[in-house]
Amino acid sequence: QVQLVDSGGGTVQAGGSLRLSCAASGRTFSSNAMGWFRQAAGKEREFVARIIWSGGRTYYADSVKGRFTISGDNAGNTVYLRMDSLKPEDTAVYYCAAARNYYRRSSYYQVPGNYDYWGQGTQVTVSS
Repeated sequence: QVQLVDSGGGTVQAGGSLRLSCAASGRTFSSNAMGWFRQAAGKEREFVARIIWSGGRTYYADSVKGRFTISGDNAGNTVYLRMDSLKPEDTAVYYCAAARNYYRRSSYYQVPGNYDYWGQGTQVTVSS
């Protein structure tokens, strides 16, 4: 059974930093990409960042570009999200996700429905 466990959330002041982690386990686990999404209260889940293991290609939502950095280990079992210069509008529950399939169009990795496994979520609160 595949399981993703995300952690590292908390409460920080605006301008602060946090590092989220997501560890995958399960004998059959493998993925072509992993990503981070977030969902603020009363809003839909939105794409934040993703990494495609082949080539280590990363992509970010415009709202976090230049402030957030996604990375992972070589085995493709752990993904991180370093968040700097945090803003109150970054407040949300953050979820990691893993996609088994390879999509020729990398934009498909920005769609939540194209991910197969999800973490339980970790709360990030940024106070002003």
